[in-house]
Amino acid sequence: MPALPLDEAGKYVAAAYVVFVALILVYVAIMAAKLQRIDRELGELADLAEGQTVGARDEVPVQASDPAATLASQAAGSGREAGHSGGGVS
Repeated sequence: MPALPLDEAGKYVAAAYVVFVALILVYVAIMAAKLQRIDRELGELADLAEGQTVGARDEVPVQASDPAATLASQAAGSGREAGHSGGGVS
């Protein structure tokens, strides 16, 4: 003999299906929100990368034949950046 008669168990089975479908809908809503956030952040990163690429194209690459010239150009570049990092008004 079953724990519940079949005529009374029907409403519990229906309730279990309703809870299951509700959980699936909540899961899909959370995943859609997460996908939307990731898509927005990916677009922002793509815009940022395009902006850096445009800025990098403005620079003229220096081709040095000896390592001393390469080190001198790197030292000159780092000195220029250090002068602007203070942020103070002169």
